[in-house]
Amino acid sequence: MSNNFAMYLMIGAGGLLFLIVIGYLILNKRLNKDDAKYARQLKQGTEANVFSAEVMYQKLYMLYIKIPGIKRYLTKIRRRLEIINIDDEYVTRKQTASILTKALLIVIPLTIGIIILTKSNLLLMSILLIFEIFMIETIMDGSVNKLDNKLLKEQIDFFSEIRHAYHEFNMVEEAIYQVAQDDELKVSAQAEKIYEVLISDDPESELEKYYDVAPNPYLKEFAGVSYLTKEFGDRKVDGASLYLKNVNNITQEMQLEILKRDKLDYVFQSLSLISIVPILLLEPLKSWAVSNFSFTNSFYSGKLGMITQLLIILVTFVCYILIRKIKDVSQTNANVKNTENPWQAKLYKHAPVKKFVDLFIPKKGTKEYRKLTQTLKEAASPNKIEWIYINRILLFVITIIVSIILFGQIHKVAINYIYEEPTAEFDLIGGMSERDEEKAMDLTESDNRFLDMFKGKPKTTVEEIQVAVKQSDDYEGATDEKIEEAADRIYSKLQVINSETLKWFELLLAIVFAIIAYMAPIWLLYFQKKMRQLEMEDEVMQFQTIILMLMKIERVNVEIILEWLERYANIFKDPITKCVNNYESGPWEALEEMKNDIENPQLIRIVEGLQAAVEKIPIADAFDELDTERAYYQDKRKDSNERLISRKGMIGKAIGFAPMIILFVGYLIVPLVVIGIMSMGSSMNAMQSMY
Repeated sequence: MSNNFAMYLMIGAGGLLFLIVIGYLILNKRLNKDDAKYARQLKQGTEANVFSAEVMYQKLYMLYIKIPGIKRYLTKIRRRLEIINIDDEYVTRKQTASILTKALLIVIPLTIGIIILTKSNLLLMSILLIFEIFMIETIMDGSVNKLDNKLLKEQIDFFSEIRHAYHEFNMVEEAIYQVAQDDELKVSAQAEKIYEVLISDDPESELEKYYDVAPNPYLKEFAGVSYLTKEFGDRKVDGASLYLKNVNNITQEMQLEILKRDKLDYVFQSLSLISIVPILLLEPLKSWAVSNFSFTNSFYSGKLGMITQLLIILVTFVCYILIRKIKDVSQTNANVKNTENPWQAKLYKHAPVKKFVDLFIPKKGTKEYRKLTQTLKEAASPNKIEWIYINRILLFVITIIVSIILFGQIHKVAINYIYEEPTAEFDLIGGMSERDEEKAMDLTESDNRFLDMFKGKPKTTVEEIQVAVKQSDDYEGATDEKIEEAADRIYSKLQVINSETLKWFELLLAIVFAIIAYMAPIWLLYFQKKMRQLEMEDEVMQFQTIILMLMKIERVNVEIILEWLERYANIFKDPITKCVNNYESGPWEALEEMKNDIENPQLIRIVEGLQAAVEKIPIADAFDELDTERAYYQDKRKDSNERLISRKGMIGKAIGFAPMIILFVGYLIVPLVVIGIMSMGSSMNAMQSMY
């Protein structure tokens, strides 16, 4: 362990001890207040002596909410868990603190490891520490998604028990109430909420409120079907209860969704980690290569090595974001994001910022504005156009600044390499001996004195350097050949140093990078749109299931079906909403306009069936093939999910392994081969010149 690391460790330990003392004094002061003393008296004799994880998480929650940086993540997790743990503050706090604590237990050791591995490269260390911010969100999202999946699996058993309870009571609300008494299940809280909706004075409006907070669409479907059955009554279809048939249809939908999520988790479980690993291996790989093949030091310690490092970090960052976008299957994201008040919205409220940003936003009514609005909808992005442009402008400015700083840093690395590296020939087999390295460093220090003398003088000639070398004490009594050799070497080094300045084409490159960054949010929207198009067929099949459930319920008409489709639509929400809004002015015309707005042939067939049901035939007759060919559609749905997972898996693997390939090919194999061949060529030339 190096002295520097030991010093850092002691400073960190001292800082931690100082914080503990300060925290103790503040806590002690608060505990001495009268209200705290009174609270302690009330608790006396009621507290358990054993350790309680639940109490610990409640205390940690109160601690996290006071820390500014951590509070942001705490609030973000809480918003998603509030939907799952409906009206249960205690469980929401416990789970929020638990997820955040686990994330911190992973991130803190990782931070220490990054600092140890990259302590000699401050730039790489800074980039990796910033990158951890994205890792925290991934860990938290994964933990919340596990709870979401757990709730979905509980719903399978819940619906199975509903069937038995309904046979016993033959009343929807009583069956739901009976099954909801199981307090151990998360779905019980949802069941209680649905029961309260059904027995309320205004169940229709309460049901609309529940739709806004339901954690997944299957509970929405169950609540809606239960309400329709309670209002219009149940009836027998082919000797079986229509309500129980619909519950069975919802169960089959959930089973397909659970299988899809499990397979996606299996395919993507290691891709995120694989995409991150390369940036953690940069420094260890560099140390191994330099220690075993010293001739590669010119690459790894020079500007080419730094450029390759930056490229790997950038590719890793992009691939990491894309993998998250591909895998994202959360049903609660849309509900949460729309309720957030992001920093972009707060920034846009300031008049000067608003005035400046509006200069870049396309005017309403223009083709560009309509196209961007449509892309946002098709990508299911919760962002507004104003937020997108704030991101674009900030990315443009930040990229220019960072690019110029990085170009300056690259030049600095090249100059430092000239000043600090031992002046010796490449050693193909291994490193230099200690004595040879000492002689090489003495030669470097001697050259550095001449470099300092002529640095910043681009018109310096070899002859001027020869005169300076001849007059120096370092070359007193040296032969003319040796002086000439030294002058040539110093002159070549001087050329490199004088050329390492910010150039006009680097400023041009910074602008090009900034333009790419400016376009990145739009390209990301297009990528999300493409990923959603892969799930288009799956959503249409969900529509078929909804119609299958509704078409045999009495008093259900085309307008009610459209309202249900709008409620569960994601990809096709915009045309369906437009159709619902225009329905009163003419059902046939509204459906015809919707048919013209969509391109999916399966959805067009559904619209044509709805058009037939408006005036000509009953809904059950318009969609009788859904019932008769139910098994076929189920198999087709499974096949569609398999193809979806296969496509996402292929894209995910190609993106996830890209950083690793670039790391080993561009950062290890190419330098070893190219520089090795060049080194061998130099050695051969030197040997030939000796004979």
